[in-house]
Amino acid sequence: MAQREQVQRVNDNCNRLPSLETVRDRLREFAAVRDWNQFHTPKNLAIALSVEAGELLEEFQWLTDQESIALPVHKCERIKAEIADVLLYLIRLADVLDLDLITAANTKIDANAEKYPIDKSHGSAKKYTEL
Repeated sequence: MAQREQVQRVNDNCNRLPSLETVRDRLREFAAVRDWNQFHTPKNLAIALSVEAGELLEEFQWLTDQESIALPVHKCERIKAEIADVLLYLIRLADVLDLDLITAANTKIDANAEKYPIDKSHGSAKKYTEL
């Protein structure tokens, strides 16, 4: 049993995905070597994040719900690139503001669980103020 657990841990280490911290550190280095930190103010990063989110939204503009579910490969590649842009700016903004994204996300999920109790919100798209 112990040997099996050891093997599992080795496999987990081999398959581990990069962490947000790893991506954050790469972004820090990317900006630093280009002397871009001077431009990475919270305001500028929030604007850039919004622009990239708009570009992501543009990929879905005029699609039906069904078309948005069954995307062709070329469209998926463009969406993947836009999602990456959104994620990178979000990570960079959180870093500049010294915010822990995982903690913030978990706190928000907890708050949403309070606002949307299962017994009132199950199967409903109503806003919490309308439940």
